[in-house]
Amino acid sequence: MGNRTRLIDKAFERITNKKQIYEGILLVENSKGDFSYSREYGDKGLDTPILMASITKLLTTTCIFILQEQGQLSLDDKVATYVQGDIVSNLHLYKGWNYSEDLTLSHLLFQTSGLPDISEEGVAVLRKHVIYKDMHIDFDKIIRMTKQQTPHFAPGFKNRAHYADVNFDLLGNVIEIITQSTLNEAYKQFIFEPLGLIHTYLPENEHDFIPEVYYHDNSLYRPDFVRSCRASGGVISTARELMMFIKAFFGGKLFNKAIFNEQNETNKLQFSMFPIRYSAGYMFIPLTGLANLFMGKGELIGHSGSTGSLAFYYPRQDLFFVGDVNQMSNPALPVRLAMKIAISMKS
Repeated sequence: MGNRTRLIDKAFERITNKKQIYEGILLVENSKGDFSYSREYGDKGLDTPILMASITKLLTTTCIFILQEQGQLSLDDKVATYVQGDIVSNLHLYKGWNYSEDLTLSHLLFQTSGLPDISEEGVAVLRKHVIYKDMHIDFDKIIRMTKQQTPHFAPGFKNRAHYADVNFDLLGNVIEIITQSTLNEAYKQFIFEPLGLIHTYLPENEHDFIPEVYYHDNSLYRPDFVRSCRASGGVISTARELMMFIKAFFGGKLFNKAIFNEQNETNKLQFSMFPIRYSAGYMFIPLTGLANLFMGKGELIGHSGSTGSLAFYYPRQDLFFVGDVNQMSNPALPVRLAMKIAISMKS
């Protein structure tokens, strides 16, 4: 145990010693519960609110799996079966073909729809605008902005994946339609209440606390934008409760684990996210191969967030890593932290 904690210490310190990391938290545990390690940096603690950002996609995935288990949906269902026609209409126009009616829930969940990501593409990159000014972007506007961009490929084309938040914004809409409730109510019913998460929530109004996030050396407060992210990246949690969730997600405590095991396909994401692959709502990061100089073994599964958050499981060592380094100028940092910890454990 002593050597293991020293290795984790070293990986954590390499990240937090970097310029413009002002605070951080890391919690590492195993399934049995006989190993628990935490490190705090700056003002972050185990119960400090964390913007989960894209880790929220794991919550959305959980709801989809539960609804699938209940027989209320199939991943082969067409998106148009649930979502209003004007939303789907002309959503996916590619090389003269209209694939909008061909989009399935599976395409959204696996990021194989080919739809563009409005936060990273186009002349006016949305994420850069948010850095300088807070803004609210409702679901209808997200769809309109997506339609203004060109898809990258036909849905399901040659097992390609392209990371785009709109895939999960659409899944969130599907969840609300099927459950006839708000997304927050669905999260509460399927996740927060069963796990006893009392400090994890989807902010809905101005009274809900939203933490600030660093961009380089600027601390940004963007409540309107965070409330816009919803199913793709809007949930607030803590390291302690995020650990409870990630264990439940991969441990089969929220849905039948057989459903999860059936969805074992992974697809290569766009080059900018190499070596990350994407599966059914979660990232799959191989630790072997040239990308890691053949130094690692096994893989990481889970998700990171663009604000510096992380929630990963390392099956080879039965370890869960959760935390936050709160720096959105370099979205790769939380992934690198998880990879450094896993690769350091060669045995």
